[in-house]
Amino acid sequence: MVSKRHHYNGGSVLLIEDEEQLAASIGSYLESRGHSVDYAHDGLTGARLAEANEYDVVVTDGILPGIDGVEVIRRIRAGERKQTPVLMLTGRTDLEDKITALEAGADDYLCKPFDLRELDARIRSLLRRDRREVAQTPLTVGDLQFDPGTLEVRRAGKLIDLSPISLRLLAILLRESPRVVTRAQLERHVWGDSLPDSDTLRSHLYILRNAIDKPFDRPLLHTIPSMGYRISATDTSTDAPKSNATLE
Repeated sequence: MVSKRHHYNGGSVLLIEDEEQLAASIGSYLESRGHSVDYAHDGLTGARLAEANEYDVVVTDGILPGIDGVEVIRRIRAGERKQTPVLMLTGRTDLEDKITALEAGADDYLCKPFDLRELDARIRSLLRRDRREVAQTPLTVGDLQFDPGTLEVRRAGKLIDLSPISLRLLAILLRESPRVVTRAQLERHVWGDSLPDSDTLRSHLYILRNAIDKPFDRPLLHTIPSMGYRISATDTSTDAPKSNATLE
């Protein structure tokens, strides 16, 4: 078992990267910033380490020997440590590639080439979210239920599997329902000061909508044009309430 060493507010990081020089540079920098780092140089080894040990964050390249980064993430999300935050490093910038990574369960992604300071900032953002206390009161809108204690989401009694980021977005939207939550508010409460690129929130909301609405007759997640998003059992977009000031 890898011990969690949180000196200087760092955390235990599993780095899955097959380019040895890049892995060494990333690892040295992260350790200088207070993180402890384990390494894997192929996807299969990385997936096994992620399942066997308790890490604060997993950072995986997209293209790896053995199995690729998307498959690594899928295996993490299907295992006992499925709530571990995962950041993908990718050389691909197409929106579809990003959505594929997010649908597999990535919490965040960073396009190559990147600044090591930004990588550290993204990791710390994931650490802050993972360590944040979450209210344990069950949240319900219509036939959609979310239990923050068990992290179980059900709609019409059917269990829905969501990634950690989707769970956080859902929790915020359910807590504020039926009020509108702006894009800026969602980004700030999920990513803090380390804001993602313009595609990230849109991609996560697309995935969330597919999970909680697409299989059912009535949509609950509504886009309010020029305002934001809300979850409501009734679609009254033309008479949307004002954005909730409590999230400011």
